[in-house]
This record gives sequence, structure tokens and C-alpha cells, in this order.
Amino acid sequence: MRIFSNFALHVHFNPEIMTDLITSAQNPRIKNLVLLQQKSRERRKQNRVVVEGLRETGIAVANGFKILELFVCPEIADSQNYQSIAGNALLTLLSSTVFEKLAYREGSDGCIALLEPKWLKITDVKLRSNPLVIILEAVEKPGNLGAILRTADAANIDAVIVCDPLTDIYNPNVIRSGIGCVFSRQVVACSTGEAQQWLKENGIKSYAAELTASSAYHTLNYQGPTAFVMGTEADGLTRKWIDFCDERVIIPMLGSIDSLNVSVSTAVLVFEAMRQRGFSGAGKQ
Repeated sequence: MRIFSNFALHVHFNPEIMTDLITSAQNPRIKNLVLLQQKSRERRKQNRVVVEGLRETGIAVANGFKILELFVCPEIADSQNYQSIAGNALLTLLSSTVFEKLAYREGSDGCIALLEPKWLKITDVKLRSNPLVIILEAVEKPGNLGAILRTADAANIDAVIVCDPLTDIYNPNVIRSGIGCVFSRQVVACSTGEAQQWLKENGIKSYAAELTASSAYHTLNYQGPTAFVMGTEADGLTRKWIDFCDERVIIPMLGSIDSLNVSVSTAVLVFEAMRQRGFSGAGKQ
């Protein structure tokens, strides 16, 4: 449980902030939690993020996110671990029957947290001296966004910019597929125009991943400030991005299909940049 060692000394479980055991799925607070899990609009309205799992919640806390409430099934959860991250949050105990109705993944560790989100603007992004950035146009599937966030974390990417998003960046499936990496990276949702202006202002060269490009991805230089711009699997990038980007690149395909999953393509490009930079960290010169 290495993740907890980073912050366990800074948060302390308060046993007085606790409710009685909830045994009915008809409890109003349980109904509200289900609503938050299912409805992006409701999460926005209540300004809440739903996180299932100690690991994901621990990553959030380690990166400055505040736990507002922790729902725990004591029959499943490890008490030492959930107490170490509860802090001053309201701790609510659930019966196994109720928790099973809430859990949306197999092998759950018995904890669901409500967090306060961070809604970053693109002007809030802090860049290092030689940034590496991922830009996504209208990403549709939560699983793809989550997988890209895992790549972003693994490569120590400066920021992930989601333009004209069709997916809530705090969708529970984004958090699950990304193993909580939405909390460890700077993730921003904004318009295409805002992203393009920001790239210009920060002197970041942009590379469009595009199926009709003539330059193979591994032949270009990504050692300076770099942004990889990725489109949807169904339609690719729109002309707004193809015409804007400094370069267009393609990943050569040797089989029957003409493209990879967008999360796989992103990983290929990002780790080529990392290779060129000597795997010394995305923001380091």
C-alpha cells in the first residue's frame, strides 16, 4: 500500500465524524450517491466527484483533493487503510448488501469517496521549461480518456487538454479506467480556440496525428516544447486542428486496419517523445 505512506502522516481519522450503519438502499443519501454516480449534470450541480477504491482515493488525496465523505463497507474494507485517508470527512458505514448495489467494479475494496473537484482553466496550467502536452479533440469514450490519463501519468506529461469534450473528465469510468490518474495530472476541458491560443502563447509546437499525413511519427523531433493532438477513432481530427498544427504525423500500419485505438496511438507518440528526451521526464531539458 505504498500510496498511503506519502500522506498518512498529514491526515488523521476522526472517529467522532461518523454515522450509523446504513442497511437500506432506499436511504436518501444512498439514492443521492447513485444519482451522482450516474448523472454528470448532478455531479456538476452538487460539485462532487465519486471515486470507488482506496488506491484511486489515495492518489486524489496525495494530489490535494479533499474528501468530503467516505462510504465504507466494514465487511470488505481494510479499516487501517480507510481510516488513514478519511481525515475530517464524514465517514458513513454501509452494509454489504447496500455496498454491492453501489459498487460498479468487480473486486471492490469496500470504499467509495465523495471528493471536491478541481475545475482548472487552461490559464491555470503550470508548464515546466520544456513541456510535453496531450490534446484531445472531442474524446467520446470514458475508457479511452482514462487510458490516456494513465499514459500521461506514466510519462509525467505536463497537462492533458480535452477540447470540446463529450466526456465528463470526472466520469466514474474515467477514474476507474485511469486508476485515478485524472487526479495526478493537470486535466483541463476547454474550447478548441482556447487551446490553440494557449499553444501559441506558450510557444508549443503541435503535431496532429492524422491518417493522410506523409511524415512517419518516428522521423520528427519532439525534444522541444511539444503537443500531440489526437482526434476521435471514428472521425479523426477536424480541419480546425489539421490546418492549425505545425506538423502532421502518422503511425505506419502494416496490417488490414488503418488505425490504432486512440489511447494506444497516444502512448506510441508520447513514448517516442520520451525516448528522444532520454526518459528523463517530460518537463526536463
